[in-house]
Amino acid sequence: MSHNPRQKSVQSFSRRAALGLLLGGAAGAAMAQSAGVPVVTSSPYPIPRPKDLHKMSVPSGEALIKASKISGAVSYAVANEAGEILEAHGPVLRLPPASVAKVITAIYALENLGGDFTFATDVFATGALVNGVIQGDVILAGSGDPTLDTDRLGDLAGQLAGMGVTGVTGKFYVFGAALPRIEHIDHQQTEYAGYNPTITGLNVNYNRVHFEWKKRGDAFDLVMDARAKRFAPKVRIAQMKIADRGLPVFDHTAGVGRDDWTVSRSALGNGGARWLPVRLPALYAGEVFAAVAGGQGVSLPNPERLEVLPANVMRLAQLQSIDLTKIVRDMLKYSTNLTAEVIGLAASRKRGLDPMDLRSSAQAMSLWAKDRLGVRHVDFVDHSGLGGASIVTTSDMVRLLSAKGIEPLIGPLLKPIAARDGDYNVIKSPDIDIHAKTGTLDFVSTLAGYVTAPDGQRLTFAVFAADLSARTAAKAQGNEVPRGAKTFNTRAKRLQQAMIRRWAVVYGS
Repeated sequence: MSHNPRQKSVQSFSRRAALGLLLGGAAGAAMAQSAGVPVVTSSPYPIPRPKDLHKMSVPSGEALIKASKISGAVSYAVANEAGEILEAHGPVLRLPPASVAKVITAIYALENLGGDFTFATDVFATGALVNGVIQGDVILAGSGDPTLDTDRLGDLAGQLAGMGVTGVTGKFYVFGAALPRIEHIDHQQTEYAGYNPTITGLNVNYNRVHFEWKKRGDAFDLVMDARAKRFAPKVRIAQMKIADRGLPVFDHTAGVGRDDWTVSRSALGNGGARWLPVRLPALYAGEVFAAVAGGQGVSLPNPERLEVLPANVMRLAQLQSIDLTKIVRDMLKYSTNLTAEVIGLAASRKRGLDPMDLRSSAQAMSLWAKDRLGVRHVDFVDHSGLGGASIVTTSDMVRLLSAKGIEPLIGPLLKPIAARDGDYNVIKSPDIDIHAKTGTLDFVSTLAGYVTAPDGQRLTFAVFAADLSARTAAKAQGNEVPRGAKTFNTRAKRLQQAMIRRWAVVYGS
């Protein structure tokens, strides 16, 4: 056999070159060069990028939660248009929904009352109208209209004036028993929280009275009125006095036929204003109606409550509310608690129930949601979400919003939510569209609804954050704004936006 030294050398170099290419990096290149083989340090052909490379750079949900530094628990779920869960974290944690509960109340009311349902407020008489004077009693009767305000009572009084009514021989009654009287929505709230009023079948200005104070020298001018855009009558049923104390800022005592309030002098400053809850709503409505009627030439005596509406009465005037669809849209936009409770109670009554408190009506809604929408872990104590004892899971919230026929019903009524970037600045020309309901309690922040991704896909989502131990401690202190609550809320809202941005990229592009 012949021996060729050159062939042996080439074989040796080839083995060393191959080893260098396998090793890669500086060591591999040096070995290849020492073998006399040209080294290519970059590919002459472009390497195709992985199809989903942009998705690989998106932080995971767990990473976003960790980065948020939120105390307590976080739960989320997101589903595609078919209702299939795409991603979840703690999906069966039972957490307070806060005002996200209003979404379920809205569906409950729309399906049981109908979108064209309206509330009526009537003026009845027990006798005939003779020469401008009603021969008998006058009754202002409500059915619970949560949108009734001073201006609309002025319109109702205008109907009487237009008929030539100038007075009455009998009494002036107010009837608010169409719905049960409920002293508070949630007993854990501060006494002076305007979003926690008393509820009856006759509600005006969301059952709030406007308190304004102005400093004049060493004294203050105090005014309690029922202001709206066109009318602002002063009221006597709610009265305020200054007390020389520190806390509480406001204190309330039920007087004889009126609400007696006191306010801490040290909290007044030079002036200000705020809305306070009304604890005698029917009488408040009666006083306001008498005031706006008097301004139009219709004289009425002081109102008295009526528990049973007489059978033989004559309707003199009537106001119809806007339809329920518009009421729901406004409720979801402004998150009005009284509206949620009223439409929830009305829906329960339409179903043939007779709830005498919020809990029993809310329990009926919980059972309905389980039967109609297929949810499993819901338990409501009211219809507004103000009570922190209500619970729902994010998986059930997504299941509910994904149920057949629900998105066409509730989606158009949800509030648009501004998309924000990583610095929480509003994105001026976002490529995603968010419609959802927010919810906020002390140390509870929630968001649920729909997001349209850049490719047009519709995703259903829910994100809840709650630090229940911090909430319990805060309630024990009784402060209106507990320390740490704002920081918690800010972090939770940033996380909600970060999660939505993640889903829009990972599942919708």
